[in-house]
Amino acid sequence: MGDVQEFATLLQTALRLKTQKQLAELLGVDETTIRRWKKNQAKHTQLKAAALRDIINAGRQPNKPADYRFTFIDLFAGIGGLRIPFGEIGGNCVFTSEWDENANRTYKANFPSDEHDIAGDITKVDAGRDIPDHDVLLAGFPCQPFSIAGVSKKNALGRPHGFECTTQGTLFFDVARIIQACKPRAFLLENVKNLRSHDGGNTYRVIMNTLRNELGYSVTARVIDAKNFVPQHRERIIIIGFKRDTGFDIEKVPLPQTRHALAEILHPETGSEEDIDGGRYVGPDGKVHEKYRLSTKLWRYLKAYAEKHKEAGNGFGYGKVTPEGNARTLSARYYKDGSEILVDRGRGNPRRLTPRECARLMGFPKTFKIPVSDTQAYRQFGNSVVVPVIRHVATYMLPHILAALSETTLDRTPQLPLFRTLETF
Repeated sequence: MGDVQEFATLLQTALRLKTQKQLAELLGVDETTIRRWKKNQAKHTQLKAAALRDIINAGRQPNKPADYRFTFIDLFAGIGGLRIPFGEIGGNCVFTSEWDENANRTYKANFPSDEHDIAGDITKVDAGRDIPDHDVLLAGFPCQPFSIAGVSKKNALGRPHGFECTTQGTLFFDVARIIQACKPRAFLLENVKNLRSHDGGNTYRVIMNTLRNELGYSVTARVIDAKNFVPQHRERIIIIGFKRDTGFDIEKVPLPQTRHALAEILHPETGSEEDIDGGRYVGPDGKVHEKYRLSTKLWRYLKAYAEKHKEAGNGFGYGKVTPEGNARTLSARYYKDGSEILVDRGRGNPRRLTPRECARLMGFPKTFKIPVSDTQAYRQFGNSVVVPVIRHVATYMLPHILAALSETTLDRTPQLPLFRTLETF
């Protein structure tokens, strides 16, 4: 019996380092055998056990330290905004999925030691074959419209029901099917604030019903404004689920009450700043390049556009902000005219933020690499998460993740554990 339990432990550990398909190839067996081993329905040999030990030892050198505290996967990964904080608290990323090639360039530039390739289209990923076992699932999934269908009607027609019916055709369905197949101990999902009100609340009800009742997770959610973490008003909903209730409730996580000013993320333009981008955004004197300053033609257009809507009683217009102010939400369309965040320069036309300033506004580490064009960089940061917000939540999640791994229970949200973070702006 001891051998059986030891083999099961070895298999589980190996599946955190390799996909089911990869492991089958390395062991010289088919995937059916791996699945039967997982269910304790097939015998093994001592040679296979020894091979598993070799795979585990090789997989933890040199880029995969043996002392990681849990494993996680990064879905709809973008440029890694969710990954950074979970790596800081001791997580090891074992799978990444992102379809956008430009985002993948940025991701690979900042996480070059990954032993796994980035999977593309999530709809084509076979969860049981392609995704290694993992403890935590992360996903900043896009929200696409869908409506609730009648389960009774689907039953009468012999069609799928439950989340397979109500979310099919949306990208949330892919998150749900991966959770169903892999059964991670916890997950974190991030989306826009309006997820709660979309389609009269139907979208949110389907999602929460799927996570709680169809998949069986203890789920809490909260809208958090990033303005207490960075100088930007940005509200996003964060949904946290645990397979077993550990007592975690994101509504009870205390948030900092700190005021931030845009000056914190702006190039000082004094020549005192370390130029890590090789003159891409600032000149030798530290001044921001003129190309980020709005042309007189564009500035006149934006002012006329704002005045037109003001007279009509609408709130549309540019967002001019002083260094002492707080910015509007950075969006993926920022590359078009920069109108939502225009830096007031006193005299003369305002300017848009540089991509490096956008990285700082989103709380990315100081040395985060930007290997793509300005247009792509604006899109990527506008689509990303605010890293310090996720870091704060992840830090409070950590004791509950560890409790889930050790099958213990926490009765309350603990104090912040100590951990080493990456240097930010």
